[in-house]
Amino acid sequence: MSVIVRAKALRRLFDVSKPWLNRVVEREPKAFLTAVVDVDFEIEEGSVYALVGESGSGKSTIGKMVVGLTSATDGTIEIDGIAITGNDQKAKISEARQKLQMIFQDPYASLNPRWKVRDIIAEPAKLRGLEIKGLPERLLQQVGLSPEDADKYPHEFSGGQRQRICIARALSSEPKVIVCDEPTSALDVSVQSQVLNLMSDLQEQLGLTYLFISHDLTVVEHMADKIGVLYLGALVEEAPKKTLFASPLHPYTRMLFDAAPRLDGFGREIDVPKGEIPDPINPPPGCAFHPRCPLATSLCKTVRPQMRLIGDTRVSCHHV
Repeated sequence: MSVIVRAKALRRLFDVSKPWLNRVVEREPKAFLTAVVDVDFEIEEGSVYALVGESGSGKSTIGKMVVGLTSATDGTIEIDGIAITGNDQKAKISEARQKLQMIFQDPYASLNPRWKVRDIIAEPAKLRGLEIKGLPERLLQQVGLSPEDADKYPHEFSGGQRQRICIARALSSEPKVIVCDEPTSALDVSVQSQVLNLMSDLQEQLGLTYLFISHDLTVVEHMADKIGVLYLGALVEEAPKKTLFASPLHPYTRMLFDAAPRLDGFGREIDVPKGEIPDPINPPPGCAFHPRCPLATSLCKTVRPQMRLIGDTRVSCHHV
């Protein structure tokens, strides 16, 4: 399969400095929060690539950079071979961005409460100049709702129904790639399974490509073809789903798997995860995970490990 999304040396810093006058009076330098650090990944057309990690690991920031809601400080993002992070070839960049859509985490906040569902769904297609007559009704039916729902407002729906409307809106511009930022975390467990099954069915029917962002390993195991594990903005491990779940290599990945709830895990004894994710404004030197890592040595505290290939797995660790 061909690669449809490619990220190279992706980096994002946020200026979190105090106001200029405060810094002059207090004699403090500028402060920068490192959200994403030199991330590389590729997504094959028609596949599901998942990003997992703790809160603050940079998952959502990467998703927003892919769709253009946040700009990259350094690095490149290519959609179908077109770099969308530069300033040149604006017409080509605009054309590439039309292949992207996003499903947001909160279905309550991502729909305009003053618009009818018909207008919400038709808006992306209208911006692309596509035919919108009958489109909202057809897409509502496709996501398991009634065509009559097109004349209702968002407050008349439950959370699961609103997320289905968000999916219909994402489909209306006929995208190739959909970034799904925790699309089921705000929903009940029973509703989560309905929405996930719907997304899987739509992927098969329409040949969609998903960048799936989640902290829930059960959801990721159900959806993903390949998984990237993020820690403090850096990709520490990447592998096909079966390989990663069968034999995780990085100590952080193992810690995530051990901490995840399991149906067959009643009575099991595991070590409680040590420490918390470090301050991204003042990240530790060397390997960012070394303050919590059981394998850490003096090398880990000074030298940042590089990604290397071991079998089907890319992993960033000195001791794997």
